[in-house]
Amino acid sequence: MLSRALTVLFCLFVGISCLVVTGTSAQAVPDRDCGDFATQAAAQRFFLDQGGPGSDPHRLDADGDGVACESNPCPCSTAQGGGGGPAGGGGGGQQERVHRDRGRVIRVVDGDTVDVRLGTGPKVRVRLVGIDTPEVYGGKECGGEAASRAAKKLLPKGTPVLLVSDPTQDLRDRYGRLLRYVMKKGTDVNRLQINRGHATVYVYDHHPFQRTKSYRHAQAHAKRLDAGIWKSCR
Repeated sequence: MLSRALTVLFCLFVGISCLVVTGTSAQAVPDRDCGDFATQAAAQRFFLDQGGPGSDPHRLDADGDGVACESNPCPCSTAQGGGGGPAGGGGGGQQERVHRDRGRVIRVVDGDTVDVRLGTGPKVRVRLVGIDTPEVYGGKECGGEAASRAAKKLLPKGTPVLLVSDPTQDLRDRYGRLLRYVMKKGTDVNRLQINRGHATVYVYDHHPFQRTKSYRHAQAHAKRLDAGIWKSCR
């Protein structure tokens, strides 16, 4: 006990940090944010090391889908650390392959479809994966125009966006549209449309996407608040 006390006094005297061995060996990790990581894959590794997805003390997984710092540049990873591939996943590496493309909105087609000019040049039509909004073409449905207006307000022409694929889903739908999460400054626009009552959760062919649980929570929230279609389209 005396030698330990002398060690502490010595450390204080010379102005350096010393590790005093006690009955415990816990090491505190300084609080981190997404800006501390050069890539999304690096953030995901740290997230898993700290107990994710079950624990997220650094709040790196903003939408609770098990993927940290989704707005960070690639290399990217959706590894969950527990084995067992996602529903419909092919095998090993396929389940962790995520396509991320940056671009700018050209126009909003309707509440769940947008045209985007990619940073590499091509123009693409994007179907917001995991959601469905009422129709405005080929027979208008209740709530369709409101959903389109909401999307136009969220994604005016020129808005920078990050398009993120879901490795459990196809890259394109049967009409050739990209199936993507549309991220605006780290915000998941798909989920926001649900949260505000302009869209419902859409699971294609009983094949859940990675963020299904989070989207269902958003839908329940909108229902409780009687938001959007839950109030006006009964």
